[in-house]
Amino acid sequence: MVKELIELGKSMIIAIIAAFLIITFVFETVSVDGHSMDPTLNHKDRLIVEKVSYYFREPKPGDIVVIKYPADPKEKFIKRVIAIGGDKVRIENNKLYINDVQKNEPYILEQTMNDFNQVTVPQNTVFVMGDNRNNSRDSRYPDVGFVDYKMVVGRAALRIYPFSKFGRLSSLANESALNTIGFLDSAH
Repeated sequence: MVKELIELGKSMIIAIIAAFLIITFVFETVSVDGHSMDPTLNHKDRLIVEKVSYYFREPKPGDIVVIKYPADPKEKFIKRVIAIGGDKVRIENNKLYINDVQKNEPYILEQTMNDFNQVTVPQNTVFVMGDNRNNSRDSRYPDVGFVDYKMVVGRAALRIYPFSKFGRLSSLANESALNTIGFLDSAH
């Protein structure tokens, strides 16, 4: 009986360690909290965020990412990567420009956006925005700003809830409107 309890204890410890390693290095689930990614992701959507790809490549424009909120790293946001290191970003007359080229963004909720003076994204950082541009705390605000790669948790890969919208979340850089981004775990 004691031998069986010891074996059971070992199995439980191994399971706990394996779960910790998977959540830390492979994937985690998150819940969208808020409306900053409407219409792509909606409040209370459940997502799987994969962490492995960014060990081998950097985030790219169009990726939907979970980031640690720079002003309070315990909080997480989910946003779309708009630009990467070296890119120039500006918003003028309700249009987003990356490197002086107007971007077609069929996934955003509405066109009305405040102008944003041109900035150059530093190396090893990304510029992120929510798809609901008028209700998103993102890189346009000093408390978020340019997001260091170390603050990128992972890439939103799969929506698991609601079941009616279950499916893979694709980078929208080369696709038209798919329903895929937002805010998460008490993010605004």
